[in-house]
Amino acid sequence: MSPLAKTRRMKWVVWLGWFLAVWLVGWTYGLPVTPGNTWGGQIAMPLVGSVVTHDPTQGALFPWLRAGRGRKWAWLHYQAACRVCVRLRWVARLAYLRAVWAAGVARLLLTSTLTLAVVVDALTRAQLRRQLGAVPVLYALLEILQVREIVNRYCPSEAQVDQGTVAMVLILNRLMAPRPLVHVADWVAQTVLTQTLGLSADKFNDDRLGRLLDALAAHQRDIWLEIVNGALVQFDIDLHFIFYDLTALVMQGEYPDSELVEYGFAHNTPSNKQKVKEALSVSSDGHVPLDADVLSGRTADLATVQANMERLCHLLHRAGYPVDQVLIIGDRGTLNDELALTYDDKGLKYLAGLKASQKAHVELLKAVPEEQFTHQPLTTERGHYGHYGWSCTVTFRHDGKTATHRGLVLLSGPMRHAVRQARAQQLSTLRAELVAVRARIGQKRCRSVKTVQAQTNTCLRRSPVGHLLRAEAYETAEHQVELRWWVDTDALWHTMQTDGRYLLVTNDWSLTPQRMFDLYRAKDGVEKCFRISKQVLQVRPLYVHSDERIEALLLINLLALLVYSLLERELRQHGLPWTTQRLIGQLEDLTVIETQCWDGSVICRLTPVTDEQRQLGGFLTRLIADRRLPHLRQMLTEPTKSLNPLIWPDRSTPPPQLTLPLEIA
Repeated sequence: MSPLAKTRRMKWVVWLGWFLAVWLVGWTYGLPVTPGNTWGGQIAMPLVGSVVTHDPTQGALFPWLRAGRGRKWAWLHYQAACRVCVRLRWVARLAYLRAVWAAGVARLLLTSTLTLAVVVDALTRAQLRRQLGAVPVLYALLEILQVREIVNRYCPSEAQVDQGTVAMVLILNRLMAPRPLVHVADWVAQTVLTQTLGLSADKFNDDRLGRLLDALAAHQRDIWLEIVNGALVQFDIDLHFIFYDLTALVMQGEYPDSELVEYGFAHNTPSNKQKVKEALSVSSDGHVPLDADVLSGRTADLATVQANMERLCHLLHRAGYPVDQVLIIGDRGTLNDELALTYDDKGLKYLAGLKASQKAHVELLKAVPEEQFTHQPLTTERGHYGHYGWSCTVTFRHDGKTATHRGLVLLSGPMRHAVRQARAQQLSTLRAELVAVRARIGQKRCRSVKTVQAQTNTCLRRSPVGHLLRAEAYETAEHQVELRWWVDTDALWHTMQTDGRYLLVTNDWSLTPQRMFDLYRAKDGVEKCFRISKQVLQVRPLYVHSDERIEALLLINLLALLVYSLLERELRQHGLPWTTQRLIGQLEDLTVIETQCWDGSVICRLTPVTDEQRQLGGFLTRLIADRRLPHLRQMLTEPTKSLNPLIWPDRSTPPPQLTLPLEIA
């Protein structure tokens, strides 16, 4: 029989005994003495006369107590005591069983019958792998730039997930594993962001990301200016030289209502594809993006220069940087007479290539014989490789105004060799086409001099070197049609005079020819930013179809490019010549193992790391720590110097807490 049944039976026996005792006492002593109440004809008297009973007619014995309250209180406490006893009995029994189980497991482990892996597997409910990678350092840089706070200031939201957090997640995705918006939530579920942010991955679905893009579209210019201004101050970026250029992003799909996606001309892009153009200005110091603008696909390069001047002047004034100390360096498609005079009016300095579209410019390129260039050699960072420069002056005229700027005719030996090789290949192709025309003589639609000449002229017109050949169809004495061609040596000689030559112009007369050449060669930094955006950050293809979301997504990509460039600049300044892409790839296999046990506890462990990853983690930790409070550290080391008010505007507020990112150890 179970102990529970025994307990209940004992309770019934005890209560029955008490009931009999109370009934016996009440029957013996509780009979009132009244006339007529007799027992066997005698008056019933209590056996003990000293017992005094209470007369109910006099009222309650204890009027302040309700009848039956004491019995109820005793009964409730008795039941509670019984429950406590039962609970303690079960706890003791469970502890005994656990001790027996632990002793059995220990015995099996000591005898090698049971392995520790089996025990761990029995205690584990689930085990998840979450990617850590470069999340700590990238997340810390976004916090230094205050991306979340700035986005929340311009795009407030009452939702559970604020817009700044969504923007940071989207930027991290572009940096680490670019994916379409519909797949971002799947990527978040595989990373440690769910633990860092304390949010589930389904909070970052494509609907929420789309709402973020709609909110950013209305304030993208203000958000970018505030973030980049903080970056200029925090990282002390030099703005003496700024590169400017445009690129085209080929679009896929249909955009019937778009004002941005249109057909237009762009270098190295097919003309039969719709595209969006993006204008970008970057600093020579670390190739950090400073300003950007999204333009229609049919926008010409020259039509964007004046708007870029206005934006850069606004940015420089906001950053407190003198405009007259900035030199804007552009490509050959960003300068003409009107723009050269506009630079002077705004007090900006420029250095740009100039297309030889006017007769005076062509004469400047041909004015100096090739032999004289050898007396003006120019060197590169690797030495002399056949570059020469000849100084000159260029005059610009527009609306009755005239300005004379400094020019430099450059002769590039490698470019000249490449141009002549390409021309030779084009001439060879054209000759092959003419041979094919001559082979078709006598066939249908190729039997008369007129038809043969017409086909020959078509081949010459379609070829880029057709103006260098002369072709003639004629009839022989035997009344047969023949075709002959020859090279126009005069035209070829004039064309070869400009091979490898191009013209640089600047309104900064302090620049030497060597300095002009070096700065113009350094403009490839903006091309590097375009290459990173397209290949690493994968800005294309864009899976959004409204102009507002296109502009907002390009803003997200621009913020990712800003973080990418700043991190690479910091690495190089601290003696580590790595790219950010290589850094992210080096830390890509860092994983956190999350073990969930049956009792609800969770264990997070970092997978084993290599010595290089451990050293890199310590290096990044110190780098980020120095960038969180760089000026406070300088003040502590040099107490006599005061803080710059532009860097620390509010001295009454305490400095922020120095929180380091996760150190790989």
